[in-house]
Amino acid sequence: MKIVLTGSSSGIGKFLADNLTENGHNVCRLSRSPQPGFAMRCDVSNWAEISTCASHLAQQWDFIDGIICCAGIQGPIGLAMETEPVQWKKTLAINLDGTFFALRAFYPLLCRAPRRAKIICLSGGGSTSPRPNFAAYAVSKTGVLRLVETLAAEWRQKPIDINAIAPGAVFTRMIKEVLIAGPERSGQKEIDQANKLSRDNTATLKRALELIKFLLSENSDGITGRLISAPWDPWLRLQEYKDELAESDIFTLRRIIPEDRGKKWS
Repeated sequence: MKIVLTGSSSGIGKFLADNLTENGHNVCRLSRSPQPGFAMRCDVSNWAEISTCASHLAQQWDFIDGIICCAGIQGPIGLAMETEPVQWKKTLAINLDGTFFALRAFYPLLCRAPRRAKIICLSGGGSTSPRPNFAAYAVSKTGVLRLVETLAAEWRQKPIDINAIAPGAVFTRMIKEVLIAGPERSGQKEIDQANKLSRDNTATLKRALELIKFLLSENSDGITGRLISAPWDPWLRLQEYKDELAESDIFTLRRIIPEDRGKKWS
């Protein structure tokens, strides 16, 4: 497969780019720093840069089979009302705008895929429940999930599947930032969770890789608009439930009403 992968210079993105390449995929790596292999330097939050990258890639590849959006930063840590607006804006620009810009720029190449095209975006902590002291990151990742669902609805008649994954907690630069910020800014709960994380990410990363390989494969055709957790969800058996999944709101963000909790308030 021909795959565009953003945020390939470190962490989960680098692991995925390296392993997908080793598995025989052609991976075009996008990052702000120089990378080995087939790579382009690009700031995903800069529309001019990423659209130029897409134009250059179109001169070498007639199509792409998939896009994996890993580029992201944690942004400011601390109370929301003490966050500097410029830091807030930067976090949303990279995490949310950057995801949209990547999809928008490479969409024409994706539409030329000879098979069902695949898009995978990364979720993050705070996207499905409140995460105090990490408002910018949480809001940006929640936005990514709504973008995924919206595009899946718009593309219902197109041969494109788009999903988000929760890769699981991995000891990366972001976790180090949590620890450096300390309990005063991060909160004691975040510090405790970070300290419990193993420094050996191998098992978690391999599980995330296997989920991504599944979502890139034909076995996942028709599964779209979902948030799937690599460590917690039964994704190995999702094939069996494709039809049921398509008619439900399972693995999506939804408003909860009293009846959903067995209550009747009217």
